[in-house]
Amino acid sequence: MRTLALAIGLVAAQSAHAAEPLNVVATFSILGDMTQNVGGDRVHVTTLVGPGGDLHVFNPTPRQAGVLAEADAVVMNGLALEGWLERLVEATGYDGPVIAAAHDVTPLPAGDHEEDEHHAGDDGHDDDHAAGEGHGHEEHADAHHDDEDADGGHQEAAHHHHHGVYDPHAWQDLSNAVLYVDAIAEGLSAADPEGAETYRANADAYIAKLTALDAEAKADMATIPEDGRTVLTNHDAFAYFGKAYGVTFIAPQGISTEAEPSAQDVAALVRQIREDGVDALFLESVADNRLVEQIAAETGVTIGGELYSDALSGPDGDGSTYLSMMRHNLGVLVKALGKGV
Repeated sequence: MRTLALAIGLVAAQSAHAAEPLNVVATFSILGDMTQNVGGDRVHVTTLVGPGGDLHVFNPTPRQAGVLAEADAVVMNGLALEGWLERLVEATGYDGPVIAAAHDVTPLPAGDHEEDEHHAGDDGHDDDHAAGEGHGHEEHADAHHDDEDADGGHQEAAHHHHHGVYDPHAWQDLSNAVLYVDAIAEGLSAADPEGAETYRANADAYIAKLTALDAEAKADMATIPEDGRTVLTNHDAFAYFGKAYGVTFIAPQGISTEAEPSAQDVAALVRQIREDGVDALFLESVADNRLVEQIAAETGVTIGGELYSDALSGPDGDGSTYLSMMRHNLGVLVKALGKGV
């Protein structure tokens, strides 16, 4: 009986251990939400840059370095968005898998809203560019999602970082989000083969929602005349949205929110708005909006609302998930631009 009890206890301990969720660190809140949707109960997700946080001025804290060191896997965007991640990985000694969610995206060149001929994979977009840090497309595991960063707040330290030759904001196109989700599911399945069916089923269910919203976005934007879809935002984060849904975005700042436009640049932009016409101005959730407000005052163009670019909102906001963020952005754009119809 004693032997049987010991055996039962060992099996129970092994089952409890197997049921423990995988600890995954996502670099920012949008990736954290995607990862949670794919991983479900098998994962525990912590985001380094939480809701409302700005990746462009992020500086990891010692506590966050500790969280990364204990992770089973890391999910990053790639496309040189997380310029600080390679140094953080080296400093912590983390040697687990790193997944570049944007690995299979066809990237747009930084600062260029036109269609380009740079493609992922065998079209000249190498894995180092896709990962942004030299990491390949690797697998990762997950766990329950924390809606804050590892310190329970948002980091505002002025850690300067500049993007590479590609625009990293690929999640602004819902069809790219499908590629993100596929990459995350593949990574989770490799890290946790027993959960592969669960991850694939979760991913497929989530992709169905992404695809439906993508079709809705195209249909809704098609109701706005093509010559009435020019808008101004704070920084150049919406090129993928613009290409996917037929909106022209103008921004006084570059790809990074750290970029400061000169007085000359602003004056030229005001002239352009007055001469060529901009249909609406939009504030951004993670940016200093004083510049857009100044331009609105000087040109008389209406501010149409606030867009989410690089981060989700808090749980009570309009963009607490990736899907609600994209639905919000679409709604405020269509509402503001539709007034001119």
